[in-house]
Amino acid sequence: MMQAANRLQKALKTGSGLTFGAWQMLPGTNQARIIARSGIDWQCVDTEHGNIDDSAMHEAVAAIGACGVSPVVRIAANEVWMVKRALDSGAHGIIVPLLQTVEDAKKLVQSAKFPPVGNRGFGSPFPMEIFGGQTQTEYLQQANGALVTIVQIETKEALENVDAIAKVPGIDVLFVGPFDLGNNIGHSILDGTMHDELKEAIARIHRAAKENGKSSGIYSTSGDQARAFADQGFNMVSVATDVPALSAYMTSSLTAARGSYVHSALNIGKGVVSGFAKITKQSEQ
Repeated sequence: MMQAANRLQKALKTGSGLTFGAWQMLPGTNQARIIARSGIDWQCVDTEHGNIDDSAMHEAVAAIGACGVSPVVRIAANEVWMVKRALDSGAHGIIVPLLQTVEDAKKLVQSAKFPPVGNRGFGSPFPMEIFGGQTQTEYLQQANGALVTIVQIETKEALENVDAIAKVPGIDVLFVGPFDLGNNIGHSILDGTMHDELKEAIARIHRAAKENGKSSGIYSTSGDQARAFADQGFNMVSVATDVPALSAYMTSSLTAARGSYVHSALNIGKGVVSGFAKITKQSEQ
């Protein structure tokens, strides 16, 4: 069954419903596999802000799925063809940014579901392998109930309509984009701290999801922040993103190698003294 093969959906529907995931913004199957083997439940292939085109998306989705992790694609916009390409690649779910209205949510469901529920076209030969070797017929028959449709609540309009959006059949997860949400309600996250009104907006989205039988998700920037969101009851929580994680590790390692300013100054001093000694010795000769 496709539902059993979708690790994200299975986890959302069992036990505490808590899942942890990671964000991939750099292309490459090796990159995809390295992240997937970290122990996460799902991996977002980001085609909205990441450096990932259609071909790289297909390759990443296949690599992630082969590791037993649910590949989730964030598309660039709520466009029918983008939904089709992401799901046809074999994604276990899609994240759709910048929704605003109930009509936007209904349009998304129509794009993501096969008839009679929606109007998604059928014909891709790729997704079956990523669901454990289903036949095309089995994929057609089971996909509507086995794929996860995730909407990002990150605009002022979506926040105002969040309860109505949460009621739309076929929407599975309300996912908070804290940075765009903060920007759009006038409380940008500039120094890593959140304004109280942004915190309340996030809590409102979480409540809307729970009150309407949906899961809630949120993007976080660190493991500690992810733990805090998990403790608040969020179900789909990101823990890291490849680009800042790689940058932070490289910077930290280089800083450790260079040592403190005092240590660096001493090394520089030793170098000056050593150089002066060599010059003196040469002049005496």
